[in-house]
Amino acid sequence: MAALSARRLLATLGAVAVSLAAMQRPPVDFEALPFAPMHYVAYRAPSAVKVDGRLDDPAWTLAPWTETFVDIEGPRRPEPRFKTRAKMLWDDEWFYVAAEMEEPDLWATLKERDSVIFRDNDFELFIDPDGDTHAYYELEVNALGTPWDLMLIKPYRDGGPAINGWDIAGMQVGVEVKGTLNVAGDRDQGWTVELALPWKTLKEAAAGHRPPTPGERWRINFSRVEWQIDIADGKYSKRLQAGSKNPLPEDNWVWSPQGAINMHMPERWGYVQFSDRPAGKESVAFIEDPNGRVTWALRRLYYRQSSYRAAHGTYATTLEALNVSDIRVESIDFKPVMRTTASTYEITSTGVDGATVHITHDGRVWLSR
Repeated sequence: MAALSARRLLATLGAVAVSLAAMQRPPVDFEALPFAPMHYVAYRAPSAVKVDGRLDDPAWTLAPWTETFVDIEGPRRPEPRFKTRAKMLWDDEWFYVAAEMEEPDLWATLKERDSVIFRDNDFELFIDPDGDTHAYYELEVNALGTPWDLMLIKPYRDGGPAINGWDIAGMQVGVEVKGTLNVAGDRDQGWTVELALPWKTLKEAAAGHRPPTPGERWRINFSRVEWQIDIADGKYSKRLQAGSKNPLPEDNWVWSPQGAINMHMPERWGYVQFSDRPAGKESVAFIEDPNGRVTWALRRLYYRQSSYRAAHGTYATTLEALNVSDIRVESIDFKPVMRTTASTYEITSTGVDGATVHITHDGRVWLSR
């Protein structure tokens, strides 16, 4: 961070403030939301992928699309105005991501890497390789192809800083605009983005510091920021709140809904499962994380501990104080154990396949055997 310019440092702090502001909306009952993360099987690229944003390589035509994106808060909010969907592929060197976005008014302003890209319309990618909700990656790209990549040591809610100086070294970005960029008044079709992310960088926070193996699952989510705009004097401008100089809040459209306007809840991201079969050949079934339901039960206790601390100024020291008896896990005799100190806690539970599942006060989850 010491090498960052003052402007970039301020931009980073501003981004953190935006994220924290989103978390200050009326509280959400996260437990009431269904545990139903989206999932996707990423097949091997059967041929070379040219990263130019056009998505016309034979490999992409064989890869399936994700489901169409929904509002970040889920079904309680209206469907997005414009369609968004994504694809994934991989090979020995790269993780490939592509997205297609409808957009009648193409515009972008930010040209310097690591600018706060969501101040433009953008496409965003979040990756937690080992699924522990810590040490995860964020990448944002606008229609000019300008990237902002960073690592989060922990989610903001758990006190984690953003390392803005961290880069996905060797990353390739391609964008194609279908229309005219920054020409107000005409009707555009949209834009596509294509990303090639090297395993040699992504493996930094992965289990064993290695690329994924066939059958392995990583946590992932996609987001799209969309601002409402007006046209005046032949230029685009963000639509303002009535009687204010502040723009209307942006729309946030995602693949796997978060339940709140906060992408920094990695436990709500989807899953990508890596298959060694070439795209276009025999399909592969997605296999759920066998300990996912146990992890979710512990996450519910984490939510309750957070609420308890907000109300009492300290964490509960007994599970009875968290009403643990009303949490059930299908086919598992869920009997968690909690250990506490004056300022921390750890809760564990027996999982499946001989695993013990852990969660701590800062939200990190992991398995031991």
